[in-house]
Amino acid sequence: MDSRKIRVALGLLSFTLLFGTIGLFLLEDLSLFDSFYMTVITISTVGFSELKPFSQAGRIVTIITICTGTATLAYTLGTVISMFVEGELSRRFGRRKVFNKIAKLKDHFIICGFGRIGSLICQELHEHGKKFVVIDSNPQLGPELEALGYLSLPADASSDDTLIQAGIKRAKGLVTCVQANADNVYIILCARELRPDLFILSRASDETSQSKLLKAGASQVLLPYQIGGKRMAQVLIRPTVVDFMDIAMMDNKLGLVMEETKIGDKSAFAGKNLVESGLRRDYGVIIVAIRKTDGSMHFNPAPSEVLQPGDTIVVLGQKADILRMNKIM
Repeated sequence: MDSRKIRVALGLLSFTLLFGTIGLFLLEDLSLFDSFYMTVITISTVGFSELKPFSQAGRIVTIITICTGTATLAYTLGTVISMFVEGELSRRFGRRKVFNKIAKLKDHFIICGFGRIGSLICQELHEHGKKFVVIDSNPQLGPELEALGYLSLPADASSDDTLIQAGIKRAKGLVTCVQANADNVYIILCARELRPDLFILSRASDETSQSKLLKAGASQVLLPYQIGGKRMAQVLIRPTVVDFMDIAMMDNKLGLVMEETKIGDKSAFAGKNLVESGLRRDYGVIIVAIRKTDGSMHFNPAPSEVLQPGDTIVVLGQKADILRMNKIM
């Protein structure tokens, strides 16, 4: 509802009250309060009698007040009621639309907690075109999440119903990064019970909590403060290396990205070695590593390394070249 309509309605109502009050005050020798009282009961049509018999001029003022006041009062009340009804309906239909979108998601991520870490994770996923759902119990975050275009559920992430509503049965992974470690543990337990095979990433504030989160069922646990401290130390020790990693992983100014892609069963690269694949020649990418299907990691693989279906290669190159390569993969 446009706030301008509210202002207009209240303005008209105020003008009518002022007109009736001043008119009766000047014409009928009433006090300001009695004049205001008579104007209010006239507009509200309650049927109370006059405080004293009115003159013809006073009755004309009363007639004008009745004609304009009742219409203005009805318009004002209708506008206010419409504002609340439309607002509530808009919220309900908006939430239903969000639920329908979530119900259609598949291979998405569930982010539990939209604090400092959770918001950064969502930002990166959004920039890379990944599908995700945010769960946070703080209802005040709703407008911010909606403005960012994120699908969200204002609910408790440790509830089975909430996780099911977020599509945990179809999700690719879950990230729990709420503030309290105990809450992270409980979310992991609930998620692991619903999806024993789900990849679960969690944050921890210390190494003691890290071991507990792993025992609860987390696939991997990261310590943000430890990572931040090590990174700061590396900036002092190996600044050039850190700059290169920033360019490769987070900085898009040069168009360089480090990406991973999986060799499909029917990929044109399957069964060929790196020389035969022509990845360096045709796409200008650098093969950093290959993760084999058995989980082993081959860093700086030799040209004779054979690519097998299911292998995941880590490459560094221009974004446009990697996109072309992924189509063939």
